[in-house]
Amino acid sequence: MVQFYKAKKNTPTRQKFAISVEGLDQFGQGVGHYQGKTCFVEGLLPGESGEVAVIDNKRHFIRAKLITLTHTSPERRKPLCPIYSQCGGCQQQHISEALQHSSKAEALLRLLKPVGVEKMDRVIHGQSWHYRRRTRLSLRVDQAGQLVMGFRRKKSSEIIAVKECPVLVHKLNTLLVPLQQCLAQLDAVAQLGHVELVAGDNDKVTVVLRHLRPLSAADLKILEQFSHNHSVSLFLADGQQHTLLSGEMPWYGINQLNLYFNPQGFIQVNAEINQQMIDNAIKWLDIKPTDRILDLFCGVGNFTLPLAKFARSVTGIEGLAELVSKAAYNAQHNGITNVAFYQHDLEQDVSRQSWAKEGFDKVLLDPARAGAAEIMPYICALQPERIVYISCNPATLARDSQLARQLGYRVIKVTMLDMFPHTEHLESMVLFERH
Repeated sequence: MVQFYKAKKNTPTRQKFAISVEGLDQFGQGVGHYQGKTCFVEGLLPGESGEVAVIDNKRHFIRAKLITLTHTSPERRKPLCPIYSQCGGCQQQHISEALQHSSKAEALLRLLKPVGVEKMDRVIHGQSWHYRRRTRLSLRVDQAGQLVMGFRRKKSSEIIAVKECPVLVHKLNTLLVPLQQCLAQLDAVAQLGHVELVAGDNDKVTVVLRHLRPLSAADLKILEQFSHNHSVSLFLADGQQHTLLSGEMPWYGINQLNLYFNPQGFIQVNAEINQQMIDNAIKWLDIKPTDRILDLFCGVGNFTLPLAKFARSVTGIEGLAELVSKAAYNAQHNGITNVAFYQHDLEQDVSRQSWAKEGFDKVLLDPARAGAAEIMPYICALQPERIVYISCNPATLARDSQLARQLGYRVIKVTMLDMFPHTEHLESMVLFERH
């Protein structure tokens, strides 16, 4: 009898070594050195040491994960979230808030050093827990037929069930369990995509339910009853449009103004930092009653309308027609008449736009992560006295700051905005003036 043997696959053993780290990058990774290479270690803080396993060994750097902690930093904190080690929503709950601020600020300064930035204004921060007024939760039915509602696991598409989240505002937190129980009753439970929760400043939380097929009359009745029992506004989204099943459009308040917004549209998720950011922009622009201001990527008027209280006029430009319409409505609703809103894709040429031929004394821009490389030459050609740039991506901010410098502007002030405490996200504000 002939026997055949199959060779076992060789499973490479991950290299392990001991290391101490001296710094922290903006993503919350410890930074140390091993065998002449920079080593980034997830989970290790400055002043700490431990045994780590190599995840990725490149020519100039190593990425590793912590296996055993042998020396602990006083900056280490116990995470408040019971599923912090699994959930991919937060990355820095184990780090003190002071160290989060300083490490992000230092990372921002490093990126802006080539344009002459040497110091940081105060970090703009606020409440670090229960600050997030908007969230999206994924939905799926597991192998046992049970509905799972939650966030994605770290570096995975798997959904981790969430019953409470310490970064969500209380109004959203208390809704998580009853909402999951309600959705689990629906006949169309397997055809649900995701659910979004938004806490505006009106009394009702707004719930947007994404469904992949039309809902039955019985399902609609269950949802409507839930909206009444929990005092929520409920929108249904089928991928083409959203329909208000029960309740009202949400709004939020800033500078004694009420701004209405589409529940699926963009708003700043941290209300406290948003207000401080607006106040700081007004201060940095040093607005005079004769100033004509240009607000680019204006959204629903988050900056436009507060600035208009101090200026001669403000012109807001936004790429999405729905946001332009909402911004104009908000101006009318709040009795502000010295503003004008236009729709234009700011990644495209603006030279033929009617508003682009006007003169402006000051400019504010709040672009998406891609930054504003296409519009910066136009902004600088206007020769405004001051430019305030709100950034959600330090890499594109650094690139656009280099461009502004080449076109005659220099950075006067920069500050970090702690918009998303306990995460790796780094937001900032920069003030430019002409050389």
